[in-house]
Amino acid sequence: MAQIAASPLLCSASAPAWAAPWDAWDAWKSRFLGDDGRVVDDGGMGISHSEGQGYGLLLAQAFGDRNAFEAIEAWTTRHLLIRQETLMAWRWELERGVTDWRTATDGDLFRAWALLRASRDSGWDAASAEPIARDIAALCVAPDPRAPGEPLLLPGAESRRDGLRVTVNPSYIMGRALRELGEAAQSPILVRAADHGETVLGELAAAGFVPDWIDVTTSGFAAPADHDLRAGYDALRVPLYLVWSGRRDHPAVARGVEALMPSDDATGIAVTRDAGGIVTEHSDLPGYRALLSLAACADVSVAPQEMNSQPYYPATLHLLALIAKREGASC
Repeated sequence: MAQIAASPLLCSASAPAWAAPWDAWDAWKSRFLGDDGRVVDDGGMGISHSEGQGYGLLLAQAFGDRNAFEAIEAWTTRHLLIRQETLMAWRWELERGVTDWRTATDGDLFRAWALLRASRDSGWDAASAEPIARDIAALCVAPDPRAPGEPLLLPGAESRRDGLRVTVNPSYIMGRALRELGEAAQSPILVRAADHGETVLGELAAAGFVPDWIDVTTSGFAAPADHDLRAGYDALRVPLYLVWSGRRDHPAVARGVEALMPSDDATGIAVTRDAGGIVTEHSDLPGYRALLSLAACADVSVAPQEMNSQPYYPATLHLLALIAKREGASC
């Protein structure tokens, strides 16, 4: 049985144009993927988490790498599927195993989407995404306190939610994944969560600030009770997911470009801003620059050495931006 399958991503360009991305994927695997399928976050003291396994699975599918896909899914199944439903435990550590059994919705969302794409687009014999999609719909969606008929995507199954206050992570709103999973699982609430989530992103952008975390209350947005109010490494993903979802025209994309632009006296990307919009941290890592290029309609490229010059998170975002450029809204 062939182990490297063609994918829409690889077929969308000539072989020479894809030599560098393919080599970059190999470099990413060499640094961050163990032979057993564990994705290692070297910026997080070598831990593994559901986000990394979900991202790794999606990358393997997009690059047509069935060996890596099956290894990642096998490790995930053995080590993170310890709950009664199909959602993953969030954190795993060497010699300790699972150290946080709670869920993180972005990891589950990307794992389910990768499984759906593998079966639907790559023709691989992958586990069904539908039970995961149904569990996300049942456990990780809550009514918007301002409009109870509208669903908000929660950051996890255990996240703060009640009729008066709901905690939201705007960077977990990946509309394309939610819509495709909602359609596949016949779960209209996921499609509605994508639509309403993008509305919320538009409201935040209009207010001038798309943060990492925000609480939605009966009277509007409020500083998150359990997190600092800032726009940082989480919020960087908002324009990435919107462009990937075909929403390049969304106001949060333009707001994302503004937020990423460096201060006058700095050369790196503005990766963190405080609640007043003041830049508190810059970075010149190419993965973060790729996000700005994607949002600003500039070229997105990747070289293998760039996987060796940056930690897990920006390196992974770099490859995801490349895929979004191929699959998302054109300029």
